[in-house]
Amino acid sequence: MVTLTDAAKSEVARLIKENNLEDSVLRMGVRGGGCSGLSYTLGFDKDTTDYDHLIEFDSGVRVAVDMKSALYLKGTEVDFTTDLLGGGFKFNNPNARKSCGCGSSFQP
Repeated sequence: MVTLTDAAKSEVARLIKENNLEDSVLRMGVRGGGCSGLSYTLGFDKDTTDYDHLIEFDSGVRVAVDMKSALYLKGTEVDFTTDLLGGGFKFNNPNARKSCGCGSSFQP
């Protein structure tokens, strides 16, 4: 489904601990919008449904992806960088035919 690099897992784990979100999952998804058509979404959620794909990594980080978003995110790798310009979570999506310059939206 989706994978997280070690850097991304470490950052998610840090955010969970820092914000007392131990019972939450990282919710990944897509929504309409952005300069290329679809935008990535990331956030923490305490609730999951039967319609979510749940992935648990060896670091204890759990990710939820709803079924609709899963169609667009299959095979995506999420990385985290600390670059001064353009740092943050980065999506390497093999389903994206075109991505915007900032990497926050894509065209399937």
